[in-house]
Amino acid sequence: MSDIRTEAKVPGAREAGRGDASGDGGGRTQIADGVVAKIAGMAAREIGGVHAMGGGTARAVGAVRDAVTGGGADRGSVSRGVSVEVGERQAAVDIDLVVEYGAAIQDLAASVRRNVATAVERMTGLEVTEINIRVDDIHLPDEDQDDDSDDSGPRVR
Repeated sequence: MSDIRTEAKVPGAREAGRGDASGDGGGRTQIADGVVAKIAGMAAREIGGVHAMGGGTARAVGAVRDAVTGGGADRGSVSRGVSVEVGERQAAVDIDLVVEYGAAIQDLAASVRRNVATAVERMTGLEVTEINIRVDDIHLPDEDQDDDSDDSGPRVR
């Protein structure tokens, strides 16, 4: 009797290169890029001082998409501003952030890196080789007040 093994390939997934968790050595685990991007996005958002994620265009497109689809349930919003490269045993992450005014950007970036690396490595077993952070904008406290103001009159008389 021959031992025939088949392997299901998931489109867009990368080989994780690790055996089954049961320790019998059978099977492989594949982790899609999108899974790592979601983990990284959630971990980055957990850090105080991160206002939003994604560059200006990504945020604008995401806001339109959220308005059309009904908002928060949009699966792309979790990974907005995150791109990843996943190899057999390693992952590299690029994150675009908007930070709150007053946050120490270098400290914030270090905290985001630490939290993202810990979350990705714990959940996937992949070694995170690098986390590149790009700060696209700073959110000013009065920007929220301008959006919420009821004064619809002309600014200049």
